[in-house]
Amino acid sequence: MNRRTFLHSSAALAAIAPLASSLAAQSAPATAATKSKVPRKNPKGFMFAMLNSETSKKLSLKEKFQLVRNAGFAGVEPSSAMDQAEVLAARDATGLQIPSVVIATHWAKPLSDPNPATRQIGLDGLLQGLRDAKAYGASSVLLVPGTVTKQVSYTEAYSRSLEEIKKAVPLAEQLGVVIAIENVWNQFLLSPREAVEFADAFKSPFVKWHFDVGNVVNTGWPEHWIRTLGSRISKVHVKEFSKKLRDSKGLREGFKVNLMEGDSDWPAVMAALDSVDYTGWMITEQWRPEGLTDQAYLEQISAKLDAILAV
Repeated sequence: MNRRTFLHSSAALAAIAPLASSLAAQSAPATAATKSKVPRKNPKGFMFAMLNSETSKKLSLKEKFQLVRNAGFAGVEPSSAMDQAEVLAARDATGLQIPSVVIATHWAKPLSDPNPATRQIGLDGLLQGLRDAKAYGASSVLLVPGTVTKQVSYTEAYSRSLEEIKKAVPLAEQLGVVIAIENVWNQFLLSPREAVEFADAFKSPFVKWHFDVGNVVNTGWPEHWIRTLGSRISKVHVKEFSKKLRDSKGLREGFKVNLMEGDSDWPAVMAALDSVDYTGWMITEQWRPEGLTDQAYLEQISAKLDAILAV
């Protein structure tokens, strides 16, 4: 090959190189970076108890559900204390789904209480919540399993709550509704490994976990919990937490921060959820800034949730 031929060949190769690279990229297997750009299809839900402004209190349940629907949410998470017929009517009128029901008795009448009568009220509340969930078409109920206090030791809370929840498992299995235990600030089930052990102790696919992202940030890393819980995760609560606000204003003040403006590492959280193949509901339980109308509040967190799903 003479010098002139070589130069012509080199120029031709240089000209087609970008095209070749482009075609190679299109035909190459998807990389991790490419996969992360695929839009997630997790349905968006809203925890109904968070719609608690003075203006919303004047609205009917149907009107409140419609506000949630108008903001772009596909579902709403009501409490088991609500009137079942009214919830069903509002659901059907607005087209909202109900993916989960929050047990109304679990804080006031915990399953870990020393008084058997109190525990019975808590158990009855769980059973009613399971029936509500079945009526609404919900696949799970959210349950705080018990609390550790100065009067209730860790061991007592563990054994009592285990015993009481076992009594509800047959109904959960009969109805096809999961009892989803939530990680909360109850001084109980403080590590993901213990959470796994507790859920697995029931030996039933109808006892799983309702994972709350923001509740973990104060003491740990949500992505670690997610990878440990794995397929046990039934639902996810989307919530933010700021360590800066915690340190400067007090522990619970840490929740008073907008989504994606605190210390929840959402790219890491979503990557962890992807790694365990979680495609279920993402339900917001998010603080409301002062001065926002109901509509503005709902639209803001709906948009933030879209951004989280896109990271």
